[in-house]
Amino acid sequence: MLPFDTVSPCEYADALPREQFMHYSIKPLWHPIPRIAGPAFTVKCAPGDHLMLHAAIYRAQPGDIIVVEADDEFAVAGGNVCAIAQARGIKGFVIDGVIRDLAETRDNKFPVFAKGVVPKPGAKKCISPLNQSIKCGGVEVNPTDIIVADEEGIAVIPHLRAQDAFEIASARAKKDEAMSLSQWQAQHHEKVESILKDLGFNDK
Repeated sequence: MLPFDTVSPCEYADALPREQFMHYSIKPLWHPIPRIAGPAFTVKCAPGDHLMLHAAIYRAQPGDIIVVEADDEFAVAGGNVCAIAQARGIKGFVIDGVIRDLAETRDNKFPVFAKGVVPKPGAKKCISPLNQSIKCGGVEVNPTDIIVADEEGIAVIPHLRAQDAFEIASARAKKDEAMSLSQWQAQHHEKVESILKDLGFNDK
């Protein structure tokens, strides 16, 4: 697999439309969190239930990121579930919902991106298919789509566009790295002034 985690979600913004970035309410639950990238293993939890996420930690493959559609009333995972996922090689969780036992997860340095924490866990009563199309953070996520997540945000790269997106984002990153701040400022100033002039802006 391409090294998607070598490039920030900010650079993927050159390759993807806005609708491929999750809502900022899904955020790192501890800091400093490492950037993670990998194929999505998707889970849909029924309201108030977390059975399918608990099933998923035994079915996802090492290197996967488990991406969850849930509600935010009950925790869908706790410290032990996160620890088992981590031990099995799962790179992290991205959850449109909440977890609990944050201190344990932070101490274990297991990356979790979610809406927050709630002490009360959900039930284990409802089944649904795993690895189906879900909605997470306002984005449609399909199995094997590439997730890139860090403190800057969460990009969802459709798997059929993954190579092109990586190449575009990598080129942007290399361009930025090769330019000093003074060089960037000179280009930026020229561009801003040109746009202002074209739009008829006058300082007077």
